[in-house]
Amino acid sequence: MTTLRAFTCDDLFRFNNINLDPLTETYGIPFYLQYLAHWPEYFIVAEAPGWELMGYIMGKAEGSVAREEWHWHVTALSVAPEFRRLGLAAKLMELLEEISERKGGFFVDLFVRVSNQVAVNMYKQLGYSVYRTVIEYYSASNGEPDEDGYDMRKALSRDTEKKPIIPLPHPVRPED
Repeated sequence: MTTLRAFTCDDLFRFNNINLDPLTETYGIPFYLQYLAHWPEYFIVAEAPGWELMGYIMGKAEGSVAREEWHWHVTALSVAPEFRRLGLAAKLMELLEEISERKGGFFVDLFVRVSNQVAVNMYKQLGYSVYRTVIEYYSASNGEPDEDGYDMRKALSRDTEKKPIIPLPHPVRPED
């Protein structure tokens, strides 16, 4: 049976099977530790019965309550290739959304590569929509051009008017 639990510092030495995927954004150890220190309840790992890590989600709270922008951001969601197509990513997203609802957020947002249609379609099935396209959001390697990203959002129950998820009519740059 799969266990969903809080990510720990020890997991940083055990999650290569998840992070060595070309579509997974990886960060330095200090970045992961910052999330563990500031937003531990949004850093969740899925573990197989043999203690193999299957996937994780890492998020944070950000924005302004006064401007109705208080929301949860999914920084990373990744599932190891051998554990895909089991509904694990959807379960991790559902868990983060439940926490976000309890904490009174207006919406959940995330960024995804435009070329990652499998992920885009999964997020759409989970109720997310493309809010805006961010030009050259993802840095490329090997001399290839940078890639655009979608900012996808899903309104939570507190957002009765759904203003923060109304799509922008034009692309933006990362600095916008």
